[in-house]
Amino acid sequence: MLALVRLAKEFGKGTLMINEIAESERIPKRFLESILLELKNNGYLGSKLGKNGGYFLMKDPKTINLLEIVRLFEGSIAMLKCTSEKYYEPCQHCKDEANCSIRETFRDIREYTFNKLTNTSLDMLTTGIKTL
Repeated sequence: MLALVRLAKEFGKGTLMINEIAESERIPKRFLESILLELKNNGYLGSKLGKNGGYFLMKDPKTINLLEIVRLFEGSIAMLKCTSEKYYEPCQHCKDEANCSIRETFRDIREYTFNKLTNTSLDMLTTGIKTL
């Protein structure tokens, strides 16, 4: 997220070299390289070689919500597989899933998290705009 926010702040201004991002955001370069490559392979970043080379956002930061990014790197946003919409698996210990208070609580947490991530754009993180 730190690298994406840094790139979002520079959206439309050109490229940022990986060394610049690593230094300014205090991210180990090797770790950052793999993250940026994953983002590039999934269409979020572009890159240029050469003297003025580096990485840049391919999409407007206003159109990238945090849910996309979290799902890209983490998969499910649900803490329990039985509450996941995309990665659902039945709980092997549950006797009555429909009336499970644990599942209900974690489903509420999943819904809140889903809504918060969906309604927060990368641009909002650069400007400090808050969501509900």
